[in-house]
Amino acid sequence: MVIESASRILIVDDIEENLKVLTDTLEEEGFRPLQARSGERAIQIAKAARPDLVLLDIKMPGMDGYETIAALKAESSTADIPVIFISALGQIEDKVRGFRSGAVDYVSKPFQKEEVVARVSTHLRLRQALRAVELERAKSERLLLNILPEAVADELKEKGSSDPEYHAEASVLFADIVGFTAKAAAFSPKDLIAELNEVFTGFDGIVARWRCERIKTIGDAYFAVAGIPRPEADHAFLLARAAQDMLSWLAARNAAGGHAWEIRVGIHSGDAVSGIVGTSKYLFDVFGNTVNVASRMESASLPMRINVSRATMERLGGRIPLESREPVEVKGKGPMEMFLLR
Repeated sequence: MVIESASRILIVDDIEENLKVLTDTLEEEGFRPLQARSGERAIQIAKAARPDLVLLDIKMPGMDGYETIAALKAESSTADIPVIFISALGQIEDKVRGFRSGAVDYVSKPFQKEEVVARVSTHLRLRQALRAVELERAKSERLLLNILPEAVADELKEKGSSDPEYHAEASVLFADIVGFTAKAAAFSPKDLIAELNEVFTGFDGIVARWRCERIKTIGDAYFAVAGIPRPEADHAFLLARAAQDMLSWLAARNAAGGHAWEIRVGIHSGDAVSGIVGTSKYLFDVFGNTVNVASRMESASLPMRINVSRATMERLGGRIPLESREPVEVKGKGPMEMFLLR
C-alpha cells in the first residue's frame, strides 16, 4: 500500500532541537510536519488540522504527554488519530503507561532517522488500511439497507442470521402497470429501465413516508407491505394512504408530460410470514394467503383505482370513502367482496 502523499504529522515537543531533527527527517521523506511546543497547543492544532499522525513527547512542562493523549482521545474529532510517543530509550515504565493511554507505538531518544521513518510509515499504512476497511463496511451496510428492511439488516449484522417471523396483523399491496407489455415494445431497453426506475423510486419515497416497506419489484409489479417487519397498529390505513399518494404522484407525473403510465392497485389485510430467502444472495420476502389475496385484489382492480378486500375495508373503519362492488370471482377463492377507494 502506497502511503498518501504529503501526510500531515504533528510533532509535539518542548525542545527546539528535537522539533528540528524530527521536522527535517520527515520533510526529507515527503511528509508535512506540523509543530507544537506544548500539549495545549497540540490539541488546538489537532482539532483544526486533523493530522494523520501525532508524534508526542511524554515529558513536557504543563500538560504532559499522558494528559495530552487523554484529551485527544476524549475528543471525537481527534480520537482516531494514531499517537506515537517519544520516549527515552530506557524508560520502560513510560512506554507501558503510554500504550495503556492509547499510544500505538514509541520512538526512542536519541532519534534514529530510519526508526522514525519506519514507525511513522508503518502506522500511516495501518491507518489507511483501517480507513479502507471502514469505507467498505459502510458501503456494505448501505447496500444491505437497500435490499433489506433496517430491522432485518440489524439482526443480520448482530447475529449473522435472521429468523422468520409470523405477523398476525399486516396489510399487503400490489401495484401493476396497465398494458405494460404492449407499451414496453415502444421503448429501448435503456429507456424502459429508466422509466421503471423513476416510477418505482417515486413509489419508494411515498411508501417510506407512510411507514410502509417495499418488499420487491417483479417486472412491472410493485409489492409493498405495512406492519412488516415492525408492527403497525394502523397498517391498513397507512398502506391505503400510501396507495392514494402513489396514484396522485403518478397522475401528476403523467400531467407533466413525457410517457404516461397507469397502474392498478390491490390491498388485502391479514396474517403473513416474513423472512430472508437465500444464503449468498439475500432476499427479504413475505409469504402467505394474505399475499396471494392481495395479488388477486390487484388483478381485479381498475386502471388508476385501488381495490381492497373486505378484511382491509373493515380495518379502515370508514376513515376513507369506499365504493362497494359486486362480488368478483377470484381464482382459487370463488366470489369475493371488494371495494374501490374513492
